[in-house]
Amino acid sequence: MKHDVGSAEGGRSQLRIAGVAALVLVWMLVAVGQLVRLQLFEYSTYLERARRQQQRIVEVSPPRGIIYDRNGRELAVSIQVDSAFAVPAEIPNPHIAARLLAPILQLAPEEIETRLSRSRSFVWLKRKLDAAAVERIKALNLAGIYFQKENRRFYPNRDLAAHVLGFVDIDEKGLAGVEYSLDAQLRGQPVRMLVLADARRRWYDRDGREPQRGASLVLTLDGRIQYIAEKELREAIRATRAQAGTVLVQDPASGEILALANWPSFNPNAPQEAHEAARMNRAISAVYEPGSIFKIVTLAAALEEKRTHPDEVIDCQNGAIYIAGHRIRDHKPFGLLSVAQVLAQSSDVGTIKLGLRLGPRTLYHYIRAFGFGELTGIELSGESRGLLRAVENWTPVSVGSISMGQEIGVTSMQMVTAMSVIAHGGLRVAPRLVRELRRDGQRIAWERPAPVRVMSATTAATLRRMLEGVVLEGTGKAAQLEGWTAAGKTGTAQKIDPLTGRYSPTDHIASFVGFAPLNEPAITVLVTLDSPPENYHGGRVAAPVFKRVAEQVLTYLGVPHDVVPLAPQLRARRSQPEATELSDFHPAQRVSAAAEETAVPVAAESDHAPTLALANTESVEVPPLVGKSVRAVTELCLRLGLQPVLIGTGVAWDQVPSAGQRVPRGSRITVRFLRGAADSTAAAEAELRGRD
Repeated sequence: MKHDVGSAEGGRSQLRIAGVAALVLVWMLVAVGQLVRLQLFEYSTYLERARRQQQRIVEVSPPRGIIYDRNGRELAVSIQVDSAFAVPAEIPNPHIAARLLAPILQLAPEEIETRLSRSRSFVWLKRKLDAAAVERIKALNLAGIYFQKENRRFYPNRDLAAHVLGFVDIDEKGLAGVEYSLDAQLRGQPVRMLVLADARRRWYDRDGREPQRGASLVLTLDGRIQYIAEKELREAIRATRAQAGTVLVQDPASGEILALANWPSFNPNAPQEAHEAARMNRAISAVYEPGSIFKIVTLAAALEEKRTHPDEVIDCQNGAIYIAGHRIRDHKPFGLLSVAQVLAQSSDVGTIKLGLRLGPRTLYHYIRAFGFGELTGIELSGESRGLLRAVENWTPVSVGSISMGQEIGVTSMQMVTAMSVIAHGGLRVAPRLVRELRRDGQRIAWERPAPVRVMSATTAATLRRMLEGVVLEGTGKAAQLEGWTAAGKTGTAQKIDPLTGRYSPTDHIASFVGFAPLNEPAITVLVTLDSPPENYHGGRVAAPVFKRVAEQVLTYLGVPHDVVPLAPQLRARRSQPEATELSDFHPAQRVSAAAEETAVPVAAESDHAPTLALANTESVEVPPLVGKSVRAVTELCLRLGLQPVLIGTGVAWDQVPSAGQRVPRGSRITVRFLRGAADSTAAAEAELRGRD
C-alpha cells in the first residue's frame, strides 16, 4: 500500500517537472521568436526609434568661399563664432535661467521660456554670438547650456562695395549681390552635427565633420578704385544735397567693372539696420530717362548710316521745331551749327533733325544694338531691362523725343556700356563683375559672350573726336582733366512726377558719362545724381565728379599723361562754372536757359610750369611730327612744353601748325593719326570724316 502511494507521488512530481520544463521551453521559444522578430524583421524600426530618442542631428552651415577684389584683397570672409543652444531636460529651473540669459541674449525672458518649453532635447537660444556674449554666458555656469561652432559671414571693409557683395541670412544663404547670384558657387557642402544623449537626456558627446568650403570668387572690382568712387560720390551728395547717386568705372576694352558705387549705401554686416532704399542697387535697378547723354546713340546711328558728317551745318531754327503738332524748344536759341557743335552744345533741335533722317526703324535698330531694352548680363540679380517700346507702338513724336533721350528708360549699367562701345572702337563688350572662381587651388573658367559690332571703328573714332569737343568747347568743360584728354556727354533730364504722371518742374537726373584718355581709353566713368534741389545741370554737378574720379583713377593705374598739365593760373580759370545745357524737358514745359557764356581758352604749361606772361612771350620751334607714333609725338611735345591734341590712332600724317614754325610755349599742336604707314591724303580725309 505504501509502495503504491509513493509511486503516485513520484508520478505527480515528474508531471510537474515536465510541465515546468514545457513552460520553460514554450517561454524560450517565445523569447527566441521575439528576438528573431526584433533582430531580423523589426530591427531597423526599433533602431530608428532609439536614435530619435538618443540623438539630435543639427545641420551646420558650411564656410562660404572668400570674395576677393582683382588684387587679392579680401572683401568677404567666413569666420567661426559660437552659437548657444539648450537641453531643457537638464535645466532645473527654466524660469531663473531665462531671467539670467535675457539681458545677454537681448531677448525677452518670456520668449526664452517659450523656447525652452517647446522641446526637452534641443533648442537654439541664439546663433552666432559675439565673443563678449559667449564669455558672459559661460560665466553663469548654467546646467543644460551648450555652444556649437558655426560660420558667420564678415565684411571687413564694412560698406565698401556693399551693393556688389550683398549679404547673407543666418544660415549663410545669399540674399543680395553676388552672395545671392553666385550662391551655388560660394556656398559649400553643409554637414550635420550629431549629438548623443543618455536615458536621462543628459547630453554627453558631440560629433561632426568639418564642412566643405565653397569656391572662392575673384571680382573685377579694384578696392582702391571702389573707395575713390564711393568717396567722391559721398562728397557730391553732400555738396549738391541730391537724394541719391551712382558712379560706375569700367574698363571699356574688357567690360570689367572696376567700381560700382551707389548712395545711399549700407553695412552688409548689419543689413537689417538699413532701409530698403539703401539696399537697392541703383546702378542696375533704377530706370530713368537719360536725357542728353542718350544723344550719343542718335549721332552714332546718323554717322554710321552716312546720313551726316561732323562738318555738316544744320539750321537749328533759332531753338524751336514742330513735330506732329508739338513744339519742341531748345535750351538756347541756336542758329546754324555744325553736327559736331550740335553734340558739343547739346542742341535738341539739331539732334531731332538727325533722328528724323534716320526714321523710327533705323533708330530703333541702333538703340537695340547698343544694348538698351535688354539685360546687360552683369552677374547681379535684380537687373532691369529698362523701358523701350516696340517701334510699332511709337507715336509720330516719338522719333524726336527718343532722339534726345525722352520716352525711353535706361539703367546706369546700360549707359556706361553704351559709352564704352564708342571708346572701344564700336564693339559692345558685355559688362562683367567676375574674373574667376577658385576651388581647391584650381581656377574655374568663367564664360563670356563674344563682343558685338555696333558701328565701324571709323565711326567710333569720329564720334570720339566729337565727344572731345563736348569737354573742350561744349557743355562738359568742367570734365576737363589735368594731364589727360577726355571725352564725354552731359545730361539733365526731368523726372516723371509719380503723382501727376507729368514731368516734374523741380526733380531732375543730372548725369555725365565719358572716357579717358581719348586715343587709348583706359576707363569709362558714369556719374548720375538724383534730384539735386538747386544746381541740377549735368555739366555743373556731375561733370566735376567725373573729373575728380577720372584723375585719381588714371593716376592710380599709372596711365601716362597725353597733355601737359595746366599751370595754376589756368587751372583757376578753368575751375570757374561754365554754362551748360538745360535739356530733355517735356516739350510743353521747356523753359529758356541762361545766356550762353563765352568759352575760356585753354593753354598748357611747360615742364617748368611757366606763368601766363611767359606763355605769351617765350616761343619754341614746332618739331616735325609726321610719321611718328602717338607715344613719340606725346613725349616730344611734352618735352618742348607744347600741348598735343591727338586725333585718331596709328601713325601721324598731318600736323597743325606745320614743322619749323615758332609758336608760344604752351600752344596746342593738333596731330592727326591714321593706321598704316602709307596713307594717302584722300584716305586720311575719309578717315577723319568717318567714311569708308
